[in-house]
Amino acid sequence: MIALVGVFVLATRAPAHAGENVFIEVRPSTVQAGSRVDIRASCDRNNDRQAEATSDAFGRVVLRPHDDRWGGSDPNANEPDPNGNRADSGFLTGAVTVPPGTDPGDYPVELRCPNGSRASTVLTVLNMTQPSKGPATGGGGTSGGRGPGSLLLVGGLVTAAVAAGLGLFGSRRRPGSP
Repeated sequence: MIALVGVFVLATRAPAHAGENVFIEVRPSTVQAGSRVDIRASCDRNNDRQAEATSDAFGRVVLRPHDDRWGGSDPNANEPDPNGNRADSGFLTGAVTVPPGTDPGDYPVELRCPNGSRASTVLTVLNMTQPSKGPATGGGGTSGGRGPGSLLLVGGLVTAAVAAGLGLFGSRRRPGSP
């Protein structure tokens, strides 16, 4: 009797993977143009086949099944847990670099699964260019034109020359003085 109840419970139990599980995520979700983006996705029960992710931010990238036994499509995607398993096991993974000239903005990233399922997320691209050096604004008195700064410089040089000349003249001994 107990065996029949056990068989009945196991037979009527819902499968562990009953619902559709289709998603795509990009890590990080906000990047500087020219940076690398890791992609992780699931096509429900079709994660053993390649899928495709597309976006105007980076074009097209093929997502491959990630299997720790064979190293997966990107063995450096994340660190293993204490049991040696990676969080991406059983998912589709890939990586792509957003081109440096990509305009800033929000870009949809679309997943197309081989079974026809689709999912999407958003990638935000920043383009904060850094100036290579400061602006050429001059240095006040050392600017190209003749202004009060250059007059002060010439006046200082003349004063130094006169002081040096007087110092030499005053240090000379007169003939016949002790």
